[in-house]
Formats: sequence, C-alpha cells, structure tokens
Amino acid sequence: MTVRRQLLVERLLRYLRVTLMTVVGVQLALAVGMSLVDSYRRRGKRPKPFPVTPPSPVPVGEGEVTVYTYGKDLYEAMLAAIEGAERQVLFETYIWKGDAVGERFKQALVDAAARGVDVYCIYDGFANLVVSPRFKRFPPSLKVLRYPVYGAGWRFFDLRRYGRDHRKVLVVDDAVGFVGGYNVGAAYETEWRDTHVRVTGPGVWDLKRAFADFWNLHRRRRLGHSERPLLLEAASSWEPMIRFQRNVPRLWMFPIRGMYLEAINRASRNIWITQAYFLPDQPFVDALRAAAGRGVDVRLLVPLKSNHIVADWISRGYFSQLLDAGVRIFRFRDAMVHAKTATVDGTWSTVGTANIDRLSLTGNYEINVEVIDEALARTLEGIYRTDETNSIELTSGEWEARDLHRRFTESLLRPLRPLL
Repeated sequence: MTVRRQLLVERLLRYLRVTLMTVVGVQLALAVGMSLVDSYRRRGKRPKPFPVTPPSPVPVGEGEVTVYTYGKDLYEAMLAAIEGAERQVLFETYIWKGDAVGERFKQALVDAAARGVDVYCIYDGFANLVVSPRFKRFPPSLKVLRYPVYGAGWRFFDLRRYGRDHRKVLVVDDAVGFVGGYNVGAAYETEWRDTHVRVTGPGVWDLKRAFADFWNLHRRRRLGHSERPLLLEAASSWEPMIRFQRNVPRLWMFPIRGMYLEAINRASRNIWITQAYFLPDQPFVDALRAAAGRGVDVRLLVPLKSNHIVADWISRGYFSQLLDAGVRIFRFRDAMVHAKTATVDGTWSTVGTANIDRLSLTGNYEINVEVIDEALARTLEGIYRTDETNSIELTSGEWEARDLHRRFTESLLRPLRPLL
C-alpha cells in the first residue's frame, strides 16, 4: 500500500511539473510571439507629430527648473552645457545610440576633455548590446564606466546585484544639471514624447552627489583598484524645495515608490500621472483607488501603443479596478510617450527616470527629482492638458465591451507581472 501511494504521489508531482512547465511555456511563447509580430508590423512606420510645450524656466528657490518635452530642444540645451563646461562634466545614460545624435554627444564630450575638462561617463552595458563596438571605444581622456550586462559574478543569489542602471543624468560644473526620461538617440530627438528637466541653483549639488555615489560604488570592479574616487566638496547650501530621490538596489534602498505613495495618500484635489509603462503592485493600485474614492481627480496617461507590447497588455489588467474606482485613463496616440511624471494638488511634482513598475520601483538604479513648488506644478499641469489633446480617454463601457480573446490574453499574461 505504501509503495502504491508513493507511486501515486510521484505521478501527481510529475503531472504538476509538466502542467506548470506547459503553462509557463505558453505564457513565454505568447509574449515572444506578440513581440515579434508587433516588431514586424512597426517596420517602416513613422510616428506622427505630436503637440509639445516650449521650454521655459520656472524660478524655484534660489535656482530655476526648465521642463523639456521635445528631444531636439533638450539635446540642444545639453550639448550647449557640455560645450560651455570649464571644469567637469558628469554624463550618465541608460541607452546611448551610435547614430548621428549619439556621435554628437560623444564628440562634445571628447572635445570637452581635450580642452582640459574632467569628463566622466556612465552607460548601461545591457541596454547598449546592439550598439556597435566601434562606437563604444572611447579615448583615454574620458573616464568611462560601462555598467556590466551581468554584475552579480559568483553571487548569483544576491538580488541586490541585478538592477540595471536606468538613470539619465548630466551635470556640468556646479552650474547646471539635467535629469528625466530621455535616452540619447535620433529616434528620441523627434519621434518620442518624453520629459526632462534642467535644474540650476543649489539643487544641482544633490544631482552631482548622486552621480558621484554611483561612480564610487562601482568604480573599483569596473575600472580597477587604482582608480581614484570622485570626490566632492560639501554643499555650501541646501535647496529645501528640491530633493533627488534615488533607488540604489546594491544598498536595498528604494525611496521613489514611497515618495509616490506619500504624495498620493496626501492628495486632496488632483493626481495627474504620465507613465510609459504602468505595471504597479496592488498596494499602489489601492492607493490610487482610495484617492479617487475620497473625491480626488485621479488621471493616468499612458501610451495607446508603447514600444513594448507585452507591457501594454499586462498593464491593461489593472484598468478595470481603476476605472471602477473613478480613475480616468487617457491613452496617448500616434507616438510613444516615455515620460515619467506626476503632479499632485498643484504643489507637488516629480520628473525622473523611474517607471511605475517592479523593475523601476524595486529593482533598477533610478533617480527622480521631487519639487514642492506651485509654479512648476502649474507648468506640469499645462503639459498634461496638452498631452490630453493628443489622447483618447478610455471609458468603462468601452473597456467592459472588449472582445473575449482580449480578456483571455490579459488573464494568460497576468502571471508575468512580477517579471516586469
């Protein structure tokens, strides 16, 4: 009897393993298939023009914050800052394409180093696997840290070492800093709707410190033990209206999620969020639903079709909960919206690199600027309204009337949420 029971248990376990592997295999195959089909359909298609808001500086504390919503405007400002550098340039990006725009940035950095400026560069190795090796050869006058494709080494069990460097930062001297969602490449210059900010004043020092901390944390393994740390002087003053929130997976620090939740939980008038990839955890969804339930005007703007079709389908799995709670959902059409911004109650704002998904909020190196200022909040609200003019609002009736095969696909892909 014992032997028969043992055989029965073994058969049951084998059946469960086969079933689990089949289900996971189907999910992964569906995700890969959808991505391939979507890539094929996009071939040769160009995004359409979209409305943008011209950059204009907003006084914040002792400095200024300028919001950029068009890559061409941003790149011109960044390149001008690099070309005017006198002492130091700190440049960090997730994607650095080897196209004409990427070459312009590379040449500007090389030229700055040639005139005696200390130039430090960081880029993510995984994000740039498809970039030509020739482009990634830099002269010795530049100090370059390539964040590795695989950084765990023999510590494959250490989850703190798997985060990507998803940050986009530029600091020139002590005068100006840039941070936001824009990567560097020709497509982002004119075809993507993203958001970046230019900061001047005492707040620049915090952005500079964020770059130095990352450099010093990783320099020895990537550059050798002889590489000296990037040392900074103490800040002469603090800017109380501007804070830079940094996710540091190596130290298991993820304050950006907490920053969002605190602002959402305190909201009494409005919460307007723009996100490229919206895949929150359930407590985040619950916070938005609770805000809508107490009468807050909660709006979410996402791409109608992003560059990651699987992320789009998984994101849609949250729409029913949000719409039922009274959250308004707008989908940006004809171009990819890659911005990661939010404004609350006409006072609090954030612009940065972190998406509202697991990879950004509890996985990657990210940085968001948090600003308490009514004038900047008004500027971001104006940008949001402009984006709404290029968006389609999703209604509860439209969503509930979607086809059965769409509901089935959403359910099948739901278990992949923790991976994104």
